[in-house]
Amino acid sequence: MGVRKREMAERIKEEKKQIAFAKLNNCPTSPRKMRLVADLVRGEKVERALHILRFSQKEAARRLEKLLLSAIANWQAKNEDANIEDADLFVKEIRVDGGSMLKRLRPAPQGRAHRIRKRSNHVTIVVAAKNNTQS
Repeated sequence: MGVRKREMAERIKEEKKQIAFAKLNNCPTSPRKMRLVADLVRGEKVERALHILRFSQKEAARRLEKLLLSAIANWQAKNEDANIEDADLFVKEIRVDGGSMLKRLRPAPQGRAHRIRKRSNHVTIVVAAKNNTQS
């Protein structure tokens, strides 16, 4: 491997060390409801985001809080020597995508039927350290 290629690979590896992510797949909540809560914490510092989620009345907030704690733990596993308070972690990105749909039929009058779509979603949270990352 060439010198420039190795240096570039090491630089990319260092940059990736400053971010961590967590995924929640097939969460049985509609993406629209989850996005309402996700918009509250996008771009916030981790401590503030946890407080917002803890005191939110929505059911989706419980799942997002657990996912955010998982992303923080993933960051800590990558940076064993770093301190979370000194790193100044924040929610860099939070993405809610539609998942698979369970399709059901509900009987309707006069022999008809209405389709019920039970939606699910996929959530991805990315946390990053602010001290080395400019955004």
